[in-house]
Amino acid sequence: MSQSNDKKKIKIGFYWAASCGGCEIAVLDLNEKILDVINLADIVLWPVAMDVKYKDVENFADGYMDVCFFNGSVRNSEQEHLAKLLRKKAKTLIAFGSCAHHGCIPGLANISNREDILKTVYQETVSTNNPKNIRPQPKSQGREGEMTIPEFYDSVRPLDKIVEVDYYLPGCPPPVPLITKAIELISKNDLPAKGTVLAPLKSLCDECVRNVNPQKKMPDIKRVYEIMADPKVCFLEQGIICMGPATRSGCQTRCINGNWPCTGCLGPTPEVTDQGAKMISAIGSILKIDDEKKLTDADAQNLADKIKDPIGTFYMYGFASALINRKVK
Repeated sequence: MSQSNDKKKIKIGFYWAASCGGCEIAVLDLNEKILDVINLADIVLWPVAMDVKYKDVENFADGYMDVCFFNGSVRNSEQEHLAKLLRKKAKTLIAFGSCAHHGCIPGLANISNREDILKTVYQETVSTNNPKNIRPQPKSQGREGEMTIPEFYDSVRPLDKIVEVDYYLPGCPPPVPLITKAIELISKNDLPAKGTVLAPLKSLCDECVRNVNPQKKMPDIKRVYEIMADPKVCFLEQGIICMGPATRSGCQTRCINGNWPCTGCLGPTPEVTDQGAKMISAIGSILKIDDEKKLTDADAQNLADKIKDPIGTFYMYGFASALINRKVK
């Protein structure tokens, strides 16, 4: 009998909530290493690749899955129901990717409430022709009987605001080396303490080859299209906001290697409570127009005005989990 048959396989599940689907592609980006996963585990739930019904999952015994990778934030009642159901059916639940970890891009919708969103989509856009102001309802009657769709929630929430999460695998999507390392730890039953983010502790700046000037200053604030960035010089020193000081490493600086600044997808380093606030503080400490001239309030305001989208810049991935995580009227 082969070794793979001698050893009992673990059961793994994947689920996709409010996200773009990039995390599913990241699993496929394992390439030939996906064969190692198949040798290690039986994938018993993966809606994007397998035909699985609600009843199939409901019929799983509690704790049936050894590990469930849950990607996506929670935007509606269906996703909340599945989060709670999969929490019961999995011994270990991993928030897989930035959406499950911190809310990510869907979380930016929290700058509006549900009413504003529905009004824009179904009444106010130029292309909308809806004279009766009809909106989708959670329940409606049709000739076939009662029809239901998920309820659209007022806020986007990360997974750990709904259920207890055992581990976090960050990134948009999680880098393949981090996925591979996580699977290796699972296979050896060597996962760290619950609540751990399965990524390095240091900031991205700590492993960035451009970080060679400890006395750096930021003389101006520019958008990425306004200059041709020097690929050997720190983005911040060129006036381009790079989230490296407030972001975990673990991505192998891929965006920076492509001459694009970090936007913060791996989330904050362990000591940081609010990633955006940390980055704003970091920029404030290096803004310096001239070595001999003190930055005045007018100078600071002029520079701040050049940041056209502060929430999208500093909270692209973490708005839904920030200290102030939604617009309140």
